[in-house]
Amino acid sequence: MNKKELAELVADCPTLYHMAELGSWPSIKRRGLLSTSALLDLYSVTGAARRSIEEERRSDSIVLEHTKMPPAVVRDQLPMTDAGLLRCLPKHMAPPDWYKLLNQKTFFWLTKKRLIRLLNAGTYRDEAHDVLEVDTQGLLNNYFKKIWFCPMNSGCTKPMPHPRDEKTFLRIPKYPYSEWRSKRPRGERVVEFAIDHGVLDIRKYVTRVVEMKRDKEIRTIYTA
Repeated sequence: MNKKELAELVADCPTLYHMAELGSWPSIKRRGLLSTSALLDLYSVTGAARRSIEEERRSDSIVLEHTKMPPAVVRDQLPMTDAGLLRCLPKHMAPPDWYKLLNQKTFFWLTKKRLIRLLNAGTYRDEAHDVLEVDTQGLLNNYFKKIWFCPMNSGCTKPMPHPRDEKTFLRIPKYPYSEWRSKRPRGERVVEFAIDHGVLDIRKYVTRVVEMKRDKEIRTIYTA
């Protein structure tokens, strides 16, 4: 992906979207937007409990607790199954490898359409969420070397478990944007924008936080 292609992507997708647990914005603003693995570090989760969260499918959301911090929620992984991963991963990878790979990243959608699809999915449709709107260019300027692009929903194996491996995520310079441009419309040439570990200073890049349920905006929580 060259500079011209990246500029085109930013023009098409100037805002990134992250769906968070309802009421989580104050903690995110203070401690950063963290990957699952980073949250486990922060909450001092170790041993078997950590392996279970990082390397096994989560059929339910898990609440992390700490005496000095408010509870944090690690979301379920209902759209993904071991059986589906066994069908789409190469022989040298197993489901725990994929779960751990995902848990080390913080994810953003590049379009509101993708966000709303998630808000309307499964049990999420019955709940309200904090939705962070984030400046795409700001993250690119300050996290370029930690960013991965992905051409698919990496956390889903339903209804079709599309093939994937450790090269599904690529650093920006190696991402085949021109190839996807020939196959997909604007806004769909990169599906996931991921960052290693997390964004500790996410407050600098958030332009708005809104409480949403399905496709409805309930209230604005924060505006930069």
